Amino acid sequence: MAAAPTATSKTAFVTPPGKRGSQGLYLTVGVTGHRNLVAAEVPVLRAHLAELFRGLKRDFPGLPLQLITPLAEGADQLAAEVALSEGVSIVTVLPMVQAEYERDFTTPEAVSAFRAMLEKSDEIIVLPPVKTGLQTPYSAHDRALQYAQLGVFTSDHTQVLLALWDGKPCSKIGGTGQVVHYHLTGVMEGFDGDPTPAGLLADNENDLVYHLVCSRDQDDGSPVEGKTAGEAWWFSSREEVEPSYRLPDLYREMLGRLERFARDWQEKPEVIRSRGYDLLADAPDALEKPSGAWLTNTLFQVADGLAIHYQRRVFGSLRAMHMMAILMGVLFLVYSEFDGPDYMVLVFLGMFFAGVVLYLIGSNHQWHRKYLDYRTLAEGLRVQLYWSLSGVVEEEWAGFAYDNFLVKQDADLGWVRHAMRQASMYRIRGVSPDPAWLSWVVAQWVGDANGEGGQLQYYSRKESQNTARFRRTQRLGSLCLWIGIATAASMYFLGPIATEDQQNLLLVLMGLLPLVAGIWDAYSHKKAEKELIKQYGFMRRVFGKAQRLVNESSDLAFKRQVLRALGQAALDEGAEWLLIHRERPLEHGRLG
Repeated sequence: MAAAPTATSKTAFVTPPGKRGSQGLYLTVGVTGHRNLVAAEVPVLRAHLAELFRGLKRDFPGLPLQLITPLAEGADQLAAEVALSEGVSIVTVLPMVQAEYERDFTTPEAVSAFRAMLEKSDEIIVLPPVKTGLQTPYSAHDRALQYAQLGVFTSDHTQVLLALWDGKPCSKIGGTGQVVHYHLTGVMEGFDGDPTPAGLLADNENDLVYHLVCSRDQDDGSPVEGKTAGEAWWFSSREEVEPSYRLPDLYREMLGRLERFARDWQEKPEVIRSRGYDLLADAPDALEKPSGAWLTNTLFQVADGLAIHYQRRVFGSLRAMHMMAILMGVLFLVYSEFDGPDYMVLVFLGMFFAGVVLYLIGSNHQWHRKYLDYRTLAEGLRVQLYWSLSGVVEEEWAGFAYDNFLVKQDADLGWVRHAMRQASMYRIRGVSPDPAWLSWVVAQWVGDANGEGGQLQYYSRKESQNTARFRRTQRLGSLCLWIGIATAASMYFLGPIATEDQQNLLLVLMGLLPLVAGIWDAYSHKKAEKELIKQYGFMRRVFGKAQRLVNESSDLAFKRQVLRALGQAALDEGAEWLLIHRERPLEHGRLG
């Protein structure tokens, strides 16, 4: 049972975070709505809410539901009541400490109802003051800023914004209309909270709204013209997504990919345990881990282990397909030049259809897509964890601090950032981590002064490995070329004296050598060895420069600035890596 929040201005968590996090990811619905609902409309609204929760459970059974709500009077409490009756977990997010928040309830009965529902919450998060040094009671403007911060937090950490709203624009800071507008555009007028609006003009995948139209119990409280109380619509900011009674297909696919990740998590625990890397394995016990680090690290282990698992599937398939292509070429040349037995045709067809089966298995199980998506998620979580531990992320910013990650990619990658939002929700606000974490992060992430450990050593090793492999490919191509030329010369000069079998052997070699060289080069292209040499070399230089800068400075603020720039470079590199490999999917019947 949840404990009541304490009245400290720096409280960010009340209940121990993560007591449910080990169960996996959640599909998070965040509610915003009016306090003064019309009593006669409540039964219809309640029925729509129940159908919403049941529909999401039915469509995404692998993602347990949770509702973010501040439990204010009216819409918030109504949504929470229905959620609890439908078995949905409640995460209560308070815009300010409880004693101050309760001043906004109109009656003692409303306060009692709030407290009773607070006891049923699975988690309680209290957001810090937007301004430093606030004195209680808060002024009207300061209270509005706290509610605006609540709206930003709710929007940034949900996959579905549930709006019990009359549909009218709102000029009040933090009002329902402004929260909806922020969810669609990333802009909340009068609240300049986001210190890094890098994605302001970027594509926004986190803009799905379920609008439950309602009236307000006041003069001119009817819904906006064209809307009727009790209607329910899905809509977003995308022009191609028409308002609809059913969840748009674009977002259904996005949430489906989040669910498939959660399902892989549940179905492959041994894979994750054996292959996933624990970023906090060497963390000093004397340092308290910042809130949320536990979940970010767990999600990284899951994504890392699954990415390695599917990488092996993809690379194993690539090797098998290219090897079968070589063997099929050998069979064809031998059969045609030496008049081979008929069963060689059956062997040839068997290899061809074996390749088809392998391709279909990989395609149906989405090995390539999962390998790329899970690796991209893991690298994003790596940055997220190290930024959180080192205090790079603004301690006061309540929103999601990674909205510039993958903003240039397709919308179907939005699920990656949705997974990252899960951990971001539990990042403590208003309190910086112990400065001692900074040195640990530099050693683990960047590397020590000797270039050992960290990503600097990783990129140096990968650059050397890819360079060596690419040189072998070039040498093999040159060797096959010159051997082919020598074979052709032998055929010309020795043809008159060579036996028929010797001539056929030379013809087979003349066909086989370019085939081997071509398929080997195609395999190298599929693995993007040439492109990755440049990418790994660039990141080695970036991490090398970062290492020099942090080692030469004793200014904590400057070191955090360097780590911020480094994290941004790592996120950009992850997006570039993704683009390179997405152009090289598993394909049967086409090499290169």
